[in-house]
Amino acid sequence: MGPATYDDVNLILKLYDLRREARFRQARAWFSANFKARTYADFLQLCPTGSDENAFARQVMTHWDMVASFITSGVLNRDLFFQSGRELLFVWIRLEQFLAEYRGVVKDPNFLEHLESVGKAFAAYYQGRSADGYEAFVKRVRG
Repeated sequence: MGPATYDDVNLILKLYDLRREARFRQARAWFSANFKARTYADFLQLCPTGSDENAFARQVMTHWDMVASFITSGVLNRDLFFQSGRELLFVWIRLEQFLAEYRGVVKDPNFLEHLESVGKAFAAYYQGRSADGYEAFVKRVRG
């Protein structure tokens, strides 16, 4: 990957601006405070089909998968994003424990594949910069 460009910066700023949209802000706040599913059964209990909570979870998960797809496709500079996009890592840590089970239940082995790929790369990046910091972050995120 080459050096970051002004286009990378502008895309990150646009993505940041999207986070301020009222419904997405509500979804992010709910996800941060409440989403701690470790199994698919936990997910269904927290986010029953048709509920606002289900819509919030799907909005947060698919938004960050979309952002991750920009990175996996080479549209967005990964290293520049990692310097300011820790919310993606937060979401990945919340999902990683049950994503395989979720994929099996819905029979979609590629669900959130970009988020998984970038989440794992982000974790390695963070660990490489501060293993203790990463460990503390995971503890805070998982609660």
